[in-house]
Amino acid sequence: MSLAHTAVLLWAWGSLQAFEIVEKENIFQKTPCPAFLMFDNAAYLADMSFELPCHCKPEEVLAVVWYYQKHVGSSHTKVLTDFDGRVLTEAAQVRVGSDMLVRFSIRMFSLLVFRAQPEDSGLYFCGTRKGEYFYAYDVDIQSSERMVATFKDMGQEPFADEYYGNLHVFTTFWEWTPCDRCGVRGEQWRIGLCYLQSPDLSPRYRRTLSDVVSCGSRAVPRRLRTTIRYHMPELLVQSCLVPCKEKNKVQESLLAIYNYVFKVGSRPWVPQVPIQYHQQRLGHGLIISCPGARPEHAVAWDKDHQYLYRTQYLKGVNRSMRVFIDHGNHLHIRFTQLSDRGIYYCWRQGVRIAGFRLGVTSRGRYPVSLSDPETRAAVELTLISYLLITAVFVTVHLCRCCRYSFRFCPNFSP
Repeated sequence: MSLAHTAVLLWAWGSLQAFEIVEKENIFQKTPCPAFLMFDNAAYLADMSFELPCHCKPEEVLAVVWYYQKHVGSSHTKVLTDFDGRVLTEAAQVRVGSDMLVRFSIRMFSLLVFRAQPEDSGLYFCGTRKGEYFYAYDVDIQSSERMVATFKDMGQEPFADEYYGNLHVFTTFWEWTPCDRCGVRGEQWRIGLCYLQSPDLSPRYRRTLSDVVSCGSRAVPRRLRTTIRYHMPELLVQSCLVPCKEKNKVQESLLAIYNYVFKVGSRPWVPQVPIQYHQQRLGHGLIISCPGARPEHAVAWDKDHQYLYRTQYLKGVNRSMRVFIDHGNHLHIRFTQLSDRGIYYCWRQGVRIAGFRLGVTSRGRYPVSLSDPETRAAVELTLISYLLITAVFVTVHLCRCCRYSFRFCPNFSP
């Protein structure tokens, strides 16, 4: 290739790179900042992680700061930065291994919130270090504590819409999750969050649909919140059956042949998924998490060859449940018994990914820690019992003193 051709190719490549850089620099010019600050409404379920993009900013601003307020005009404002007080800018300028807040992170001007809780509900502002705001969100984190489960296979139906004059309260469902198992009967579900429609909403909050916001939005007037407080999030569950992928079938067949060939020999049994071993003391509680799973994922649990379906093991189905699955897809075992021994398998998005071999022992010393819920409950029960005994003791002695005073000092008058 001649020198002239090489020069032309280099010039063309440089022009393309320059064009790409210009496009990246002007990406925020596509969304002009509003002259009057508005709030985009967004709703999520507790324990979910979400991202809030800063959709607009002036071109000369190279770094953004995120602020949090519980209510509009609140005197208490949180500045979301790292522990050193630095403002995180573009990804290329972030130090490797920088110490971030536990549940907040700023990446490429966007705010990431991990495992959000209902107390994280409020207003989030994207702005500068000087307190100038460009974009804002009205975030509603709805609690899963009183979430109502509806099982379609049992003929149950979701909540009916509620009407109170001009107020319309209803549930908006997300898309169905994938089937949580493959090759056998599984389950899939969809999360439903509380929304309302009313002409009395604050005009500062932008909605996807006209006059529709989530029930915990700051756009809802205070007088309407008492009416909608009993409308809880919903979980709609139904059965499903999907085949496994061909790759998984081939692997299972090879493993079955492999185990059969070496069954007589000294080679041990080879598990199909990684297995972690844990030994739990008899009578103590245990919570098992599925690796890499989030509340919005389709997660299933099996014990050995027993399928733990949500129709029987979902939290709240039975008040006296000792083994149950919560709405964050964690498996709870209360007051561990010897019969709980076995391998607990975890499915995520229709693929079995991990196993948890549980051993139960009645011996050995158990380290006492106040971070243990059972230890805290025992301490609280002991303190309450002590206070009750003290109150009874003081009351008895006061009664005896009063009786003695009235009996031997009849002329005594307080």
